[in-house]
Amino acid sequence: MSKHDPTPEAAAHAGFSDHAWGEVLRAVDDTYSALIRNQSELEARNRELEELRAVMASLLASSTDVHVVIGRSGTVVELSQSVLDLTGRPRKAVVGKPAAGLFADPERFDAALERVIFDRAPTTLELSLAAADGPQPLDVSLSPRLDDRMRSAGAVLSGRPVGELRRAFADLEESHAQLKQAQTQLVHNEKLASLGRLLAGVAHELNNPISFVYANAHALERYAGKFETYFERVAAGADRPELVRLREELKLDRELRNLRHAIDGARDGAARVRDIVEDLRRLSSDGTGEVVEFDLAEAGRIGASWVQRGTKQGVDLVFDLPGEVMARGRPGHVQQVIMNLVQNAVDAVAERADAQVRLSAGVADGAAWLEVRDNGPGIPADVAAHIFDPFFTTKPVGQGTGLGLAISHKIAEEHGGDLRLVGGGAGTCFRLDLPRGGGAR
Repeated sequence: MSKHDPTPEAAAHAGFSDHAWGEVLRAVDDTYSALIRNQSELEARNRELEELRAVMASLLASSTDVHVVIGRSGTVVELSQSVLDLTGRPRKAVVGKPAAGLFADPERFDAALERVIFDRAPTTLELSLAAADGPQPLDVSLSPRLDDRMRSAGAVLSGRPVGELRRAFADLEESHAQLKQAQTQLVHNEKLASLGRLLAGVAHELNNPISFVYANAHALERYAGKFETYFERVAAGADRPELVRLREELKLDRELRNLRHAIDGARDGAARVRDIVEDLRRLSSDGTGEVVEFDLAEAGRIGASWVQRGTKQGVDLVFDLPGEVMARGRPGHVQQVIMNLVQNAVDAVAERADAQVRLSAGVADGAAWLEVRDNGPGIPADVAAHIFDPFFTTKPVGQGTGLGLAISHKIAEEHGGDLRLVGGGAGTCFRLDLPRGGGAR
């Protein structure tokens, strides 16, 4: 006990009891303990603050973008190393100085900073940094800084060189163009694959009418020879009995009737060839033309018929189609979608003796629709979740690219429509929805 500490007797004499003195000592101990805890917490907070400062300093030193922390008075509080590198100024020549001095157009910067501080709303603009090698255009974002009482304490500026952004946009545009080109090539390749499966049917379809025209041409040549013989005798002045006899020998009356049939047959065969070529022209259309109104039901008939011509197995193709279902789109691409759906349906029923593919169409809810349904085994749920994924196929290697449904789905979306798997009923059913044409009924 020091000479200044009161003895118990002195304390009692001064009016303090032992109990009161104990309370004072406990209060002193509690206060001292609280000070120790607060000091420990303060030291921990200081360490966290130093770590945050180190992290912030690292970010500001390593960032290639321009970052400036600005006080309410418009002076620079902190900035990134990139600002010093671009301007060629030392830190002490910038920190604490007006931030407007960093830019080639200080008045425009001050006006934007004033709006941000007083309106407490972010803004974006293009400013030119006064760089060492000349003005450096920046795409700038100014955001307000708020204190703990939500009052304006300044602003934070972030900027990126416009040239870098333009290069990034140029690279993005080039990548997008390459992607579109690759997509177009995939669509073209898939169309060629579909047309390749139809070559046998096309050859057969063309062979029949061409053979018919060829045979009629031979008949016409024979008829022409007989008529030339007859008219040569007429020109030579043969008398009537000779001409009657010659007419009977050459059977000109019968050949005259056959001549008419030959002409009609040749015309029908030529018309059939013309129709086949026209269908092929529609099928080979790349679909890059303008969007037009077309008959979706007729497109379904043509596409399904061509697939049937090219298949070797017997498939009962049923058309449950109205007279006309007008839709809007690119007929060439839509034809490709229909052919792909029909071809998949034909492949799905290849092992069935009662193989059947049914096409139906109509209009509903402002859309023209077409459904392709088969009586095959159907699609399991785990497979159905991936049927529109690119390169996903259940066909054996070499018999499917896995792109048909993916491309068809993309084409439907580009038309503002939809392609989906429809549940219910036996087999598999796909439904194609397209914008309805003005003449739909």
